[in-house]
Amino acid sequence: MAQRKMSLTRLSQLVGITQANLSILKNENGKAIRFSTLDALCRALECQPGDLLEYVEDEDGNAAERGIEAE
Repeated sequence: MAQRKMSLTRLSQLVGITQANLSILKNENGKAIRFSTLDALCRALECQPGDLLEYVEDEDGNAAERGIEAE
């Protein structure tokens, strides 16, 4: 978002989700993301899903996806 000089407010308008939900995703507190939301984010930010998601293992060694990276 920072690289594209876009505010959370503007991005939430483009994507169609609340600023609160966008903040949850941005701060890596989200439990899941809908494909439609991921698609809308990628379109608004002109990026690929891999630019937003990071694959990590949790403390139990299980797979987990985290966060929308703040660039």
